[in-house]
Amino acid sequence: MKLRPLKIDGAWVAEAQVWPDNRGFFREWYRRDTILEATGIDFSVTQANFSLSNQGVVRGIHYSLAPNGQAKWVTCVSGSINDVIVDLRTDSPTFKRVEYVSLEEGDGKAVLIGPGLGHGFFSKKDNSGVAYLLNSEYEPSLEFDISPTDPDLMISWSGGSNEDLILVTSSKDALAPTLRVRGEQGKLPQRSNLS
Repeated sequence: MKLRPLKIDGAWVAEAQVWPDNRGFFREWYRRDTILEATGIDFSVTQANFSLSNQGVVRGIHYSLAPNGQAKWVTCVSGSINDVIVDLRTDSPTFKRVEYVSLEEGDGKAVLIGPGLGHGFFSKKDNSGVAYLLNSEYEPSLEFDISPTDPDLMISWSGGSNEDLILVTSSKDALAPTLRVRGEQGKLPQRSNLS
């Protein structure tokens, strides 16, 4: 497995070899020692989540204000998604930068999303299954969201124009405040506060 840094400090894409045969395929999708060596993050798994989404579904932008930060390791196990990473750290040189990584079943890719970064994805196909590992447990009082249609972020969810795109979101995501409002509430992370 090889990790390549993205243009947001604290985000990487991992690529692992896929071994296909007449039964299907095999791939390694997580190695703590490789992550530590490539990134300096000692990513110990404390929680594993899985979601299944229909085509057109958007999940996110979600982030945590856990005291030690929260990192995620994300891969697509069925279907296909556009994974979206947003730098929400107000004291970061890449604050508000958006990165896109296409993930699909069998491609051998995963993304590491470091503390202080927002995360979401767009399901390009029905039955897109996304597995993600967390290095801190979900704590409702520390979990926040940003509107997926925030005009300051101008996220292109499908990888193209959003003009004719019908985004299917949860009511929570649809009603999420903008980045500006979260900043006014004092609910955005800072690099200097993360370990």
